Amino acid sequence: MGAQGACLNLLDQRVAEALSSQGVLARAVPGFQPRQGQHEMAMAVSRAVQAGGQLVVEAGTGTGKTYAYLVPVLLSGQRALVSTATKALQDQLFSRDIPRLIDALGLPIRVALLKGRSNYLCLHRLGQARHSHELSHPSSQKALAKIEAWAQSTRSGDMAELTGLDERSSLWPLVTSTRDNCLGSACPSYRACHVNLARKEAMASDVVVINHHLFFADLSVRESGVAELLPTVRVTVFDEAHQLNEIGVHFLGQQLSTVQLHELVRDVLATGLQLARGLVDWQALSGSLEKATRDWRLSAGEHRGAVRLRWTGQQPDHVDPQTWRASLQALTQCLLDVQNGLDMVSELAPDFQRLAERTRELLQRAGLFAGAPQGDGVRWAEVSAQLRVVESPLDIAQAFEALTRPPDAPLLVQGSNRIPSALDDGPEGHGQFGPAPVRQEGGAPGAGSPGVGQRAWIFTSATLGDEPSLRWFTQPCGLDSAEVMQVNSPFDYAQQAAVYVPPHLPRPGDPDHARQVAALVLESLAILGGRTLVLTTTLFSMRSIGEQLQSQADASVEVLVQGQSPKRRLMERFREGGGVGDHHGRPGCVLVASASFWEGFDVPGDALQLVVIDKLPFPPPDDPLFEARSQRLTQQGQSAFADHALPEAAVSLKQGAGRLIRSESDRGILVVCDTRLSAMSYGRRLMRALPPMRRIEHHPDFLDALRQLTKEASGF
Repeated sequence: MGAQGACLNLLDQRVAEALSSQGVLARAVPGFQPRQGQHEMAMAVSRAVQAGGQLVVEAGTGTGKTYAYLVPVLLSGQRALVSTATKALQDQLFSRDIPRLIDALGLPIRVALLKGRSNYLCLHRLGQARHSHELSHPSSQKALAKIEAWAQSTRSGDMAELTGLDERSSLWPLVTSTRDNCLGSACPSYRACHVNLARKEAMASDVVVINHHLFFADLSVRESGVAELLPTVRVTVFDEAHQLNEIGVHFLGQQLSTVQLHELVRDVLATGLQLARGLVDWQALSGSLEKATRDWRLSAGEHRGAVRLRWTGQQPDHVDPQTWRASLQALTQCLLDVQNGLDMVSELAPDFQRLAERTRELLQRAGLFAGAPQGDGVRWAEVSAQLRVVESPLDIAQAFEALTRPPDAPLLVQGSNRIPSALDDGPEGHGQFGPAPVRQEGGAPGAGSPGVGQRAWIFTSATLGDEPSLRWFTQPCGLDSAEVMQVNSPFDYAQQAAVYVPPHLPRPGDPDHARQVAALVLESLAILGGRTLVLTTTLFSMRSIGEQLQSQADASVEVLVQGQSPKRRLMERFREGGGVGDHHGRPGCVLVASASFWEGFDVPGDALQLVVIDKLPFPPPDDPLFEARSQRLTQQGQSAFADHALPEAAVSLKQGAGRLIRSESDRGILVVCDTRLSAMSYGRRLMRALPPMRRIEHHPDFLDALRQLTKEASGF
């Protein structure tokens, strides 16, 4: 047997031993249990790590996918990058999962955490914050004093250490930086900069944990340090990979927003008054730009809630052309005036030079959006209290195909959406993402080095499609040549869970639908006393159902509604449980939520036993991005409904249903308040996408099942 074959067997053997019933993890990690699916996935990851290439794994809930990819990656001794969709999982990997495995496996591995710039304290902006007019309120001054005290002791500068400061606080942007306002090497605090220190730490580490937003931000502007890091990495893992495409398209395009403009107004006024008072009429410049920004937002019209407007001509649909054009022209002129003012004082401080660069970038984007869309991407306007205009590719296939192809393979697709800044040749003609160097130091002793070869790209999630080929995920990500596998959940869904589609409810389009969903939840709460999560597909339904529950629910049940408290507080309160059979006298909880609560919200145990979904989560048919993708599929001879809308809904439905059963001992019921799931022919495909739960057909049986859950939770 050759040396390479021996190396392969050695790593496979070490991975299998670590995950076995007699292995180090069974001895060192509380609650660890060997699982067949975890073993199968780990072996596939081990092969990919050694041979290179692309591996896509859909691992059902409870598989233990985190350990399934971490164990072979850590034991391989190869330098690795692990990316997640959320900062919560990023922190969990860095603070808990990876250290626990390193300790159990006895590996001399150095790990770093790298977040986006705005997650770190900016020492320069902290020094300027005291001069901000936004600190007039005593509570803001007290909060800033707390930040200043923390700044003296923190090593990382990670704002997550400040548990009492919410990201929505007006202080957050005053003491952190963005790509737009960072001064770079000209900053007087550059040597002590927490962002730069985090990057240096990452470059010196064996494993670096990032998130998808940071990854794509770097692909588009090469600003976060990932571009320098990636060529040295041989294994890249994307956890929660189902979000890659949607996150990516927003970063790989162009955008202009009133938020960016208001931030420029704030920074120009504050910096001008502090460093060049009297030299330029800063109040007049910033006031004019603020008014122009406000008028631009008003030119998009008034809409109920947040909407996306299609944009195929000179301006978005349903927008008055003259008003839109005039507001953009006025905005452009105000930006030119600001730039001229900044140029007059540019030599006084690097702050003014960076502000001038920001202004020029915004002018360039305003010019782009003053014309009609070009190329084969899609353009739209997002209108709410703010306005954001976006032009992006339809998917990330081209960028990812170029990124993950073998070094000697030709680029298959080129076009107007190609992202040159991160994917083209470097200054010396060498590809930025060429072959990774062989790692000689660090890593796991005895694991052996696979030598120079293809990089390994691992993509995993609990939901990556609704059929075995996982085309819903692989096609828009440019992974048509990837190895694909599905690993089933170890949970006994037929015994642990049931699904009920109430036959008496009206169709979702009926005006009475939300009221009757709330009535069903109230009926369920009378039995369960809480332990209920209501997931809605729209904010309107969330508010409607939430208001009805808050006005009619029994006093023994606390009704939580997303948006009425910080997300972290809502999750903490819900996980505390309570309800019928609670021996501590805590009131039960029902949480009504939308959007982000459909995934990443884990509540194992009796605190959650009923998940109610208001309707099938089909993408909005008038969404410009969905519409453009549908048109492309139709032109290619495919079905926009069967090949796009249906698998999109199936993945979202699986995510929502996945909140119910999180451990082998969980019991619960999923209620989908949409009769299309049982009445329409496509309902069978959506039902097959769900875990194999037993079906409840009749309402009395549903109520009996709730009573049985209550008895079990009460210990009777």
